Amino acid sequence: MSTTTTTTIHPPSRFRGATVEDLDLPPALSIHPTTPIVTAQEMTYDRDYSQLTIIHPTTRALLGYVTTSALKSAPNPQGTVSEVMNRFDRRRVKGYKLITPETPLEELQDFFRGEEFAVVTDQGRRFVLGVATRGDLEEFLKRRPE
Repeated sequence: MSTTTTTTIHPPSRFRGATVEDLDLPPALSIHPTTPIVTAQEMTYDRDYSQLTIIHPTTRALLGYVTTSALKSAPNPQGTVSEVMNRFDRRRVKGYKLITPETPLEELQDFFRGEEFAVVTDQGRRFVLGVATRGDLEEFLKRRPE
């Protein structure tokens, strides 16, 4: 009997070893839960951001995020961001996907199969460094020659 060995050949990645750092993301704009909604709206418009990360005022721990659509539809525009923010559920930490500047773009692409954006942090998740979107990944591919 002869045994046949099959080798699966994977096509080369279109990212060619690039990481999140290669996206050249602008620094994250993080605000506190006590930031007035009006101020947060101005910040998103001024920088053309679709979301802002929210951090604890003293520990700088990542608490959640707020989207421009949530800010626009706030029932109390004179209130604070804490009223409309999306909080990260501490009980779901088990499913947390760490995205750092060293994360390969293939992993980021897989992450985007279930999420709209990724918060980029340092390895210890102590500092928010940036926010990556599907659009950032698409722009990277457009800039990169085949």
